[in-house]
Amino acid sequence: MDFTNKTAIVTGAGQGIGFEICRQLAAGGALVILNDIDAGQAHKATDAINRQYPNSALAVHGDCSEMAVIEELVREARALSGRLDIVIANAGITLFGAFLDYKPEDFYKVMQVNLGGSFFLAQAAARMMQEQGNGGSILFMSSVTGHLAHKGLVAYGMSKAALEMLARNLVIELSQYGININSIAPGATLTERTTADKNYEDTWKKITPGGRPATVADIANAALFLVHERSRHINGQHLVIDGGWTSVGIQPE
Repeated sequence: MDFTNKTAIVTGAGQGIGFEICRQLAAGGALVILNDIDAGQAHKATDAINRQYPNSALAVHGDCSEMAVIEELVREARALSGRLDIVIANAGITLFGAFLDYKPEDFYKVMQVNLGGSFFLAQAAARMMQEQGNGGSILFMSSVTGHLAHKGLVAYGMSKAALEMLARNLVIELSQYGININSIAPGATLTERTTADKNYEDTWKKITPGGRPATVADIANAALFLVHERSRHINGQHLVIDGGWTSVGIQPE
């Protein structure tokens, strides 16, 4: 897809889905501001993209649930190109735990990152998009656990379901400024983190109707479709990318 002259912010992009989204945006001609909480990972990812697509990516490391980091991301977009066209709030954390034993500090951390970080990044980005007068696209990263219960992920699933409602609510707040806002809900996906579990791929092959877990490209392809200017009339919608898993709901062992 062509993203020439577009400026994008992607959080949680040092590896996995976020990195692939950044790589594809850069391949399409976008200038990408890549965020990750790990400074080394952020710079490693940015260097890898710039080797393929010179001068297309800039690293901003830090916890994107903190306002100072959010403000820096938007400030960098303003300094680099004077515009912000695409924001993908990909950063999130998963803290497993049984409901009866779940710790308050884990609950609030999940909500701070998954909800607070996404909410206030969208707010800061929308203010800049409003100022520039030509709109833009915002995308939240939900999850199949926001649609179907998964053992040990009560707080995480709750946060992801809330992101989809946030996208829907923002339609009445932001459409007047030419901003469209959607969410995608990935299912099981092969990333550096998930494949650390040697049983992960085989488990999800067996219980996914499509016969395999997603690749990062599967998720990135859907994300880029929704933030492309040709998709601007898609607004307040939620796209599940899971090979059909939520249709059957078989729990992993």
